[in-house]
Amino acid sequence: MKHTSGNELGPIEVAVRDNNVNRAIQQLKREVGREGIGREAKRRRFYMKPSVAKRVKSIEAERRRRKDEASRRKRRDY
Repeated sequence: MKHTSGNELGPIEVAVRDNNVNRAIQQLKREVGREGIGREAKRRRFYMKPSVAKRVKSIEAERRRRKDEASRRKRRDY
């Protein structure tokens, strides 16, 4: 599996091993979900006023911050 990191744009590649296409499709779905491509496509369907875009951006940042804090707490508890 190969993908770019950070803000770099590029294709997501998934290797098909042993003719196991179903596993490769599942890997691709996980990677697309992790990268947030579906969320981005949904967000770009309609024009969003700059004030609304700013609000949505701050809400998403808060969601990411909470998610990071939860994962840190989870790791610390082990």
